[in-house]
Amino acid sequence: MGILRTIIWVVLTAVLVIFAMANWQVVTVTIWPGWEAETKLPVVILAAFLIGALPMWIALRTTRWSLKRRLDASERQAADLRALAHRPVEPTPAPAPVNDAPPAPTDLFAPDKP
Repeated sequence: MGILRTIIWVVLTAVLVIFAMANWQVVTVTIWPGWEAETKLPVVILAAFLIGALPMWIALRTTRWSLKRRLDASERQAADLRALAHRPVEPTPAPAPVNDAPPAPTDLFAPDKP
């Protein structure tokens, strides 16, 4: 997967360099009325790209930060529950035996009784 990513970046960089060389012209950019800047066209395109990408990059970083905080909290909670589940259990005393069996029929009619 890493080699594919590298190939894509190399091709993209080559295309951008060829585009910049083919359009290396001076352009006049009006920033505000009465304020103009003369610069090369690829510089204007790069600046526009960076101005558009910056808010999205900030949004991505804040989302990743918030999700990382939530994941860390969930992992701490899971570790606490795991520790609680694996704690040693104190043995409970065995209950006293209970004789709930009814008396045998032979015990009710003993032969020694008149």
